[in-house]
Amino acid sequence: MDKTTNFGIEHLRISLQNLDFSEKESNVYIALLTLGKGTVSEISRKAGINRTTGYDILGYLAEKGLISISGKEPRQEYIAESPTKITEYLKKQILDTEVKINTAEQLVSDLALIYKHENRPKIRFYEGEEGLKNVYEDTLNSNGEILAYASVEDVHTGIDNYFPEYFKRRAKKGIPIRAIFPKTPLAVERKSYDEEEKRQSLLIPADKYSFSPEINIYNNKIMIASWREKLGIIIESAEIADAMKKIYELAWVRAKELDADANKTTGDII
Repeated sequence: MDKTTNFGIEHLRISLQNLDFSEKESNVYIALLTLGKGTVSEISRKAGINRTTGYDILGYLAEKGLISISGKEPRQEYIAESPTKITEYLKKQILDTEVKINTAEQLVSDLALIYKHENRPKIRFYEGEEGLKNVYEDTLNSNGEILAYASVEDVHTGIDNYFPEYFKRRAKKGIPIRAIFPKTPLAVERKSYDEEEKRQSLLIPADKYSFSPEINIYNNKIMIASWREKLGIIIESAEIADAMKKIYELAWVRAKELDADANKTTGDII
């Protein structure tokens, strides 16, 4: 017997439709949750719809942030995001009521029972400005310190008005960050906000150590954000994250020395 039978699939469909999912959207979303990942043909087959309709619905669910897309045609795969994304999506919709959000939060635990997370790929790709926002939003799930290499210029010119609010939300969640920045006027200015943004910043010579993209290491993940290519990547691996954290600690020791040397100068930008 299919394990999903035990969890009242019909009840889940009805609950999703109460959140303004169409019948076919509900079927496709539940099919992908139970698969974990799959091609449009595999998902459409499980949902009992034709491939063309499946393709359209998957695109719509991706726009809502409920699923992500890996690779490109003809080997493109769709990946189920955690069911918690439903409540995150609804909270962004100004017209959605508190009752509907509460309904979604109650539904999440039921959907989690059929969410086949063990088959999720360990590397996810996100494209465009919305994709980059998604990878930064994921860092707000950190259960500890974030370790970062970043160019402040890239961040400030990346998405208008996104990062001031992001910094505030991260600090409000109590998530500290250590950051290594190439020393530029903008980086010096950003460093002045370290205390209120729960950050420790070290500034290193920009002429020798300018880098892009940004890299964040947190939990068992490595987030890479390329503002030049408008591409975000999340690598989920405890082993790789552990190695990257150790490498970061080595870099932090050297960055401290460089930052201290710079502070001995007249304060001019290196």
